[in-house]
Amino acid sequence: MHFLDQIPWNLAILAALTLGLAPFFPEPHIWEKLKMLFAGTLSRPVDIFDFLMHAAPWLLLLAKVARAAVKA
Repeated sequence: MHFLDQIPWNLAILAALTLGLAPFFPEPHIWEKLKMLFAGTLSRPVDIFDFLMHAAPWLLLLAKVARAAVKA
């Protein structure tokens, strides 16, 4: 967990808002992949990989928030 403490908050937030949402138009990629996931159409390996890559910054930010809540 020491790894999460070393990542600055501004970097985690910036990564989630840029890498996690890119490309922004016509809709954020993570949103498109989440819709595919809930519709049951997220089945191609390239789509699953793409979903994981766009979700990673959000998961990192969530882990950092959870770590801060536990430490407080």
